[in-house]
Amino acid sequence: MASPSFVVKFLALIYLFNVCFASRILTTQIEDPQDQQLLRYHNGALLHGKIAVNLIWYGRFKPSQRAIVADFITSLSASPPAGSQPSVAAWWKNIEKYYHLANAKKPSSLSLYLGKQILDESYSLGKSLSEKQIVQLASKGDQKNAVNVVLTASDVAVDGFCVNRCGTHGSKNALVKGKNYKFAYIWVGNSETQCPGYCAWPFHQPIYGPQSPPLVAPNNDVGLDGMVMSLSGLLAGTATNPFGNGFYQGPSEAPLEAATACPGVYAKGAYPGYAGDLLVDPTSGASYNAHGAHGRKYLLPAIYDPSTSKCSTLV
Repeated sequence: MASPSFVVKFLALIYLFNVCFASRILTTQIEDPQDQQLLRYHNGALLHGKIAVNLIWYGRFKPSQRAIVADFITSLSASPPAGSQPSVAAWWKNIEKYYHLANAKKPSSLSLYLGKQILDESYSLGKSLSEKQIVQLASKGDQKNAVNVVLTASDVAVDGFCVNRCGTHGSKNALVKGKNYKFAYIWVGNSETQCPGYCAWPFHQPIYGPQSPPLVAPNNDVGLDGMVMSLSGLLAGTATNPFGNGFYQGPSEAPLEAATACPGVYAKGAYPGYAGDLLVDPTSGASYNAHGAHGRKYLLPAIYDPSTSKCSTLV
């Protein structure tokens, strides 16, 4: 026959188990769906409305190089010709899911268009720039309803460039006609001569990891095709986390965002050192995953899909 002390301990164990089980059920029932998302929504504004993307070229770029980026921005909203799928516009449409998640009853919308192009070919601030100077250059664009993109040439050094970043995005307060506004900005550097293995992979051999042969760049310019890859990911982050309180994970000063949540993934079958099963142009041998305006082809990063909790690719 069991001793009284054993019975007491057994009943206490059953009680504890029931309390824990009930607690688990209660937790499951009241859990916020956001808790299951990799990227949490911090209740801030997303970029919305009709927004100009202004390009501020710092340093020397050929007209043909500027056209690669300008055509990419146009491609975000342009309807591709028949047979030109998958498209840049289809890639950008994935961003809409974040707007529905932020406000399912009345989601806002975003329409980007190519705005001004400002040239600073005289290196007005020198060839070594701080973050503060990047913001100064970004301020040359519109102060409201805008994303001002600073693109630095291959002979310009920027704090942190090639060390821990290929570009960045942020926002700045501005006073326009007596009213306070915020504009978003992006900076991207041309890594062609400084760190193509870091910022232009897979069009250059990586600086570390498996050393697979580099792929052929779709616009025949390793530096500019690398800039488009970085710019596209930063645009996705800017749309969904423009002011530091949108969708992200981790510390706000170094957040994981819509594209950076899927590093190195460009197509299905991707793994470290392999970008995935990309499309290949039969004439040039170039690798890509998206068709753009004016017959362009681009390589764009995977976007984290909040509806499936997976990295979404075009191919």
